[in-house]
Amino acid sequence: MYEYELQQARSAELLRRAADERLAREVVRSRRAARREAAERAARTATPESEPHTHRPRRPRSARTA
Repeated sequence: MYEYELQQARSAELLRRAADERLAREVVRSRRAARREAAERAARTATPESEPHTHRPRRPRSARTA
C-alpha cells in the first residue's frame, strides 16, 4: 500500500510539473508574439531616417572557413 501512495504522489508531482512547463511555454509564446507585434507596428510607423542605411544583412551568409 505504501508503494502505491508513493507512486500516486510521484504521478501528481509530474502532472504539476508538466502543467507548470506548459504555462511557462505559453507565457514565452505570448511575450514573443507581443514583441513581434510591437516591432511590426514600429516598422509601419517608422520614418525613413530611422531605417538602416544599407540593405546588407547583419551577418555574412556563409560561415568562415578555417
